Parts: sequence; C-alpha cells; structure tokens
Amino acid sequence: MIVGAAPVRCKARHESEMANQLLFGETVKVLKEKKGLWAKVRSFHDGYEGWMIKSQLLETDEHLAKLNIEYVSTGFLNLIHFKEMTIRIPLGASLPRFADGQGMIGDLPYHIEGSYGKRNEQKPNAELIKQLTFQWLNAPYQWGGRTMLGVDCSGFVQVNYKMMGIDLPRDAWQQAQQGEAVRKLKEAVCGDLAFFDDREEIVHVGILLGDGKIIHASGKVRIDTIDKKGIINSDTGKRTHSLRVIKRCSQNSPV
Repeated sequence: MIVGAAPVRCKARHESEMANQLLFGETVKVLKEKKGLWAKVRSFHDGYEGWMIKSQLLETDEHLAKLNIEYVSTGFLNLIHFKEMTIRIPLGASLPRFADGQGMIGDLPYHIEGSYGKRNEQKPNAELIKQLTFQWLNAPYQWGGRTMLGVDCSGFVQVNYKMMGIDLPRDAWQQAQQGEAVRKLKEAVCGDLAFFDDREEIVHVGILLGDGKIIHASGKVRIDTIDKKGIINSDTGKRTHSLRVIKRCSQNSPV
C-alpha cells in the first residue's frame, strides 16, 4: 500500500460496497486484474480478499511482502516523506523495513515525521489497552473502516490488537474463532474480546475494559455497560447486543 488508507470493495466498481480498508505498508497478493484499473487482492496479514485500484499498490518481492512488520505509526496522522512526495498515514499503519525513523517500501526509501512504535514491545496489559483504545472514543462508525475517521467494530479490534503485536482476522465471526474461551464474564480481564450474536450469527465485537465496561464501535466508538446478557447503552439504558462468547486472544493474557 502506497497511500494512507485505501478502500477494498466487494466488486471492481467505485460504487460497490467498501468491505475493508488497507493501511499504508500493509501487503497483499494480487490474484487477478480487471480493465487495467482494478486488482483483486488477498491481504497477507489476514487473508481478506477484495478489489482495489491498482495505482494504490506498489510492486515488491513476495518474500518482502510476507515479512512480519514490527513497527507501526502511533499518531493520529503522520507524515511519510519520499524523495518527491509526502503522504499522510493514519494510526496503525505499517512501516516496512524500518529502523531509526527511516524505511523502504518497494524500492522507495522514506522517513516518517510523527510517532511510531514497535508493536510487540510491551506485553498487553490494562494500562496499554486503555491508552490505545480510549484515543478512538467518538470516532464515527463506518462499515469496512479501519481508521479514526471511520471504523467498524471488528476493524477497531483488529487495528488495536495489531498495535500490540497480535494479528487477528478481519471480521467479528472470524475473530470469534481465535483464542481461548472465557467461561464467565466475571472471569474476564481487560483486553478480552466479547462477541455478540443475532439469531446465532456473530455480528459484533468489543474489547472488555473490566468493571462491567466495554469499548466498541456502535454508531461511534463508545464505552457502555456489559452484563452476562450483553451490552446496555449507557445513554439510553436499553439493551443493544446479546452476548455470545468471550475470548482471550493473546498468548500473554492482559492483566
């Protein structure tokens, strides 16, 4: 990815639904092309497929595309400088082949003006989880979104876990298949993932904060109350989501 954030669509049309976004530095395999404009891609980090505009991609060797990227941007918006252009990248973007503020994407050297961090530098813990997720509060909900300017429930979870060095699948139902089940809400810890269903299908996910609270993207990123039955909207007092399962998705469980 050679732009800050790009839509991944269900079909090779601009008016097609945006099912996902890819962030700067994230890598894909091109599966096929259409009309010289579109490429069907599969993300290396989560296997998600969809259609992108070819010009938003930069060709690189497959072995480089498959490398685990350790560094991510940690500021809301950061500047990436190339020799002849500058782009803005969002929080959670990948920084390939990066060290000491400089890196390489494809054959292009770049340097970052902004904040960045090594994504597995700290063991997930309650303080880190709250530090990462609280900065998203009031970010608007957008189907397929993965940035603070628009994010869906599973994108919110995926990007925040990415920043802690934990790669999760893209959709909530896929994420629900990861990790170890937590039997009861009272046994959950900050950072566990709670999944919610609608007629047996997993349709929503949020990050538990402890003390009966959950942060999730529903209309906007918000903190609500959760009990053993599900989420209760903190503004209206009405139940909005039915709890299905709680999962602990990190090897080093948050405490």
